[in-house]
Amino acid sequence: MFKKLGVVLMSMLFMFNVLAAQNSKSTELTRDKIPEKYKWDLSQMFKSPQAWEQEKQAFVKEIPKFQQFKNKLSESSQTLLSCLNFYQKMAERLSLLSAYASQLSDQDTRASKPMAMRQEISQVANQFAAATAFIEPEILRIDAKTMQKFMAENAELRKNYKHFIDNIQRMKPHTLTPDEEEIVANAGMMADTPYDIYGIFKNADMPRPEITLPDGKKVRLDDAAYTLYRASENRDLRKEVFEQFFGSYKNFERTFGTDLYSEVKKDIFYKTVRKYKSSLEAALTPDNIPTSVYMNLIESVNENLPTLHRYLNLRKKLLGVKELHYYDMYAPLIPKVEMNYTVEQAEDLIKKALQPLGDQYLKVVNEAFNNRWMDIMPNTGKRSGAYSSGAAYSVHPYILLNFMGKYDDVSTMAHELGHTMHSYFSNKNQTFLNAQYPIFLAEVASTCNENLLADYVLHHEKDPKKRLAILGNRLEMFRTTLFRQTQFAEFELKIHEMVEKGEALTGDKLSKLYFDILKKYYGADTVTKLEDLYGIEWAYIPHFYYDFYVFQYATSLSASTAIEAKILKEGKPMAQKYIKEFLSAGCSDYPIPILKRVGVDMTTKEPYEQAFKKMNEIMDEIEKTLKEMKK
Repeated sequence: MFKKLGVVLMSMLFMFNVLAAQNSKSTELTRDKIPEKYKWDLSQMFKSPQAWEQEKQAFVKEIPKFQQFKNKLSESSQTLLSCLNFYQKMAERLSLLSAYASQLSDQDTRASKPMAMRQEISQVANQFAAATAFIEPEILRIDAKTMQKFMAENAELRKNYKHFIDNIQRMKPHTLTPDEEEIVANAGMMADTPYDIYGIFKNADMPRPEITLPDGKKVRLDDAAYTLYRASENRDLRKEVFEQFFGSYKNFERTFGTDLYSEVKKDIFYKTVRKYKSSLEAALTPDNIPTSVYMNLIESVNENLPTLHRYLNLRKKLLGVKELHYYDMYAPLIPKVEMNYTVEQAEDLIKKALQPLGDQYLKVVNEAFNNRWMDIMPNTGKRSGAYSSGAAYSVHPYILLNFMGKYDDVSTMAHELGHTMHSYFSNKNQTFLNAQYPIFLAEVASTCNENLLADYVLHHEKDPKKRLAILGNRLEMFRTTLFRQTQFAEFELKIHEMVEKGEALTGDKLSKLYFDILKKYYGADTVTKLEDLYGIEWAYIPHFYYDFYVFQYATSLSASTAIEAKILKEGKPMAQKYIKEFLSAGCSDYPIPILKRVGVDMTTKEPYEQAFKKMNEIMDEIEKTLKEMKK
């Protein structure tokens, strides 16, 4: 279902607050104890909350001015241009207001004033969305011949809004009459119900088991505790964690099954009323992604399952176990390897690793470090995790981190800098409405930076255990991102196809289907020992309520792997092309053509093949290192 313009705007404002969120250790350090150089400077957006308040009030006074354009967009190209110029200017102002309130609140989530500011600007955004709701329908009603005339006679309209308008008008075949659209919009009030039920039950009402740790401490095994203790070096503990955790989900198999079936039926409803051939097509069309991209990914991964099986056998060898079980998947491959860094050491390491991207790229990286674009250190009350926000279009992107000095923190910093560089170059080279790159492309620049960092560290690190730890982390990224997310994508596709054929879904049917896919991926009995219980894992995955979202993790990693290889092989010309054609493109074109500009064609299997090749090269390096350690 195509989103209204106001909803699209709000998703742009908060998109990067979700992309790279990770759990972070808590800290008792108060913010006033942290040196200024480690804190972002929000005064570059607004000098003070009072200045923000003045701009908010001025913005609200401007909203009624949209009425002058209502029912007039088809009158002339100049009227349409004037409306879109005003919309873009106002959307940019709203984005800045929202970014400041959001990031001020993230510094200390306990503070009431910033929280109130977030709530206030959210209400203003709703007013803005309501006032501009007429724009999309009116653009849709302008016939193709008239729009061609408008474009031909108005160079500014053609230059700044051609793609934006095309992105609206190409949805005409799936747009209904005004009365029908109103009915569908009202149905949207029920659309989030399956996910809301899932979230409330899973996070609040679902009974959780309690386990006793080896030190005698009792722990309630919720999702966070499961994530922590599944990576324990104690195998008996891992086994109990898996059995107890998934056993608790199994107890509610029927409930979870009914809820997910409701989610799929919702997707079928929108697919049907919008006249799509499938739910998959309905989900991918708004970003103009061919369904063949989704199918190629699944097919390519299935063809290369021996690569995953090779890694699983290597994991078995490194863990020193006779039989590899599913509860062994998150155990550290190389235990007790300490790799600690100061912020300054992390900065130096990242700059050296990113040198292949060229002087222009590094100049902006230096600006980010030197001009307080980052909020680096954890403090009491600060939002956990990490994100990059490009919402301050007229200023610069901002990064939130919770740096604890481990290699993973350095990698996260490089990752977020990838998002930031993507936002920076898009914001500098595109108009506001053309600057917000789509989700399909969002993880490419970030994972490319992670890859460059790992390759640089491996090239210079001599300690074999540290090398194995980094190589092992990279293999896990491929397992969890390329293979596991595709496994999810295959399951999601099949349950939608079943319902589209008229089949009903029940909890036990979902568990059987998921387990069959799991056995195929993990080589049941020949490579990995899998217990039937783990067929319920589908109930633990919230992404199945995100409407064909997960495959983009796998495509992004594959694309970034291909781009990194080109940069390292071709040098400066490819780095410059990467900045000009990809990082600077925003959403001025559709995702597939943008990637083709840098030599990555996601409509083929080639990017996936390059990713599998890289994974095998990493395993070759691990086996070589192990042999050298035995000498």
